[in-house]
Amino acid sequence: MRLTFTPMNVPRMLAWSGFALLLLIAPLLFAKGAALSILCQIGTVMIFGLSYNMLLGQGGMLSFGHAVYSGLGAFCAIHTMNQAATGIHVPTTLIPLVGGVAGMFFGVLFGYVTTKKSGTTFAMITLGLVELVFAGSLMFPAFFGGEGGVTTNRVIGQPFLGITYGPQIQVYYLIAFWLFVSTVAMFAFTQTPLGRMLNAVRDNPERVEFIGYDTQWVRYLTLILSAFFAGISGALSAINFEIVSAENVSAIRSGSVLLFVFIGGIGFFFGPLLGAVVGVFFVVMLSEYSPAWQLYLGLFFLVLVRFAPAGLASLLMLLLRVARFGKFGRIWKPLLAVSFATLVGVLGLVICIELLYHLTLDAANGSVMRLFGFAADTHAYHPWVLAATLLLVASIGLRRQRPGYLAAWHEVNAEIAAQLKRGAA
Repeated sequence: MRLTFTPMNVPRMLAWSGFALLLLIAPLLFAKGAALSILCQIGTVMIFGLSYNMLLGQGGMLSFGHAVYSGLGAFCAIHTMNQAATGIHVPTTLIPLVGGVAGMFFGVLFGYVTTKKSGTTFAMITLGLVELVFAGSLMFPAFFGGEGGVTTNRVIGQPFLGITYGPQIQVYYLIAFWLFVSTVAMFAFTQTPLGRMLNAVRDNPERVEFIGYDTQWVRYLTLILSAFFAGISGALSAINFEIVSAENVSAIRSGSVLLFVFIGGIGFFFGPLLGAVVGVFFVVMLSEYSPAWQLYLGLFFLVLVRFAPAGLASLLMLLLRVARFGKFGRIWKPLLAVSFATLVGVLGLVICIELLYHLTLDAANGSVMRLFGFAADTHAYHPWVLAATLLLVASIGLRRQRPGYLAAWHEVNAEIAAQLKRGAA
């Protein structure tokens, strides 16, 4: 018998341990106001985004109907919670599994049809599917609850070790637990033969078929697993909000997760985690302060696609690579200068947009508005001059600093590429 020793992957263990620790202490770092509710929403969107990235990032399957699986999983989960009054009691802790199994069931049902095709045809079929389910949600009120949706009470059954899921902190740790378990499971999937074959189907489906694999079954099995985790996300959302409506199975929700995953970066496993944080910031937090939040989200997405088409994760990984090769000291000063000029320009643009929105949409309430804690009169010239000045300063700063930053960035990355080439040789 021959024994072999495989060393532990210490960096990976540290990364997972850090992720678990962050989930544990997050409520301690963000404990004021509605921060805990926002953390719960981020957690559910993270699972949803990771499940969607199994299709798009790993399999190259652009879907416009992924909300079908999370939404139907949420409906099944909330109906299961409401069955407690009839004597059929499932502990709230296990309700996410109900949503997952329901999502998997509908993945088996719908996925066999949708995965018959790939590419644009697959995307169009999923778009038709989500519109079909959304229309059905208004036609069958007995299950979908009509326009008002279905409500529940998550505090059901006898407390277990004092856990009733009444306090929001208990709901958060339930979501954090399922987020960690789901993230580990979805990452493990990427290391399986099916996960590797899915990457091959994404990159070269003709060659995969040539060596004897059925690409449709690879896509089909992946969609079933993806639907399972989407259902878990939907069930956790049902527990958090205690209501599920037709919006949960709409194309709007499918488009939202697509946008968030693109923002985070579809080429990286942790990209949807970043995208969920940014997406919830815009949709939940920023919408409370500005009616122009959709404009800001659109502008942010356009700028990101223009300068970082691979998403926020690509920017982070490029900076980490520069730091790993010990060359970050050569770019941090020009990077800081460009970042400062950009922030000045963003501030000027925000002031201008908020003034315009108030002038056109809220003029009936007077010309004075609160902006960053100060009173600003949209009929006076001072705030407009301030906004124009900030934009001008930012434009001049970027024009002066950007060439130096780009030169340093390209020089550093050229040296890294040469070093990697010598190492490979």
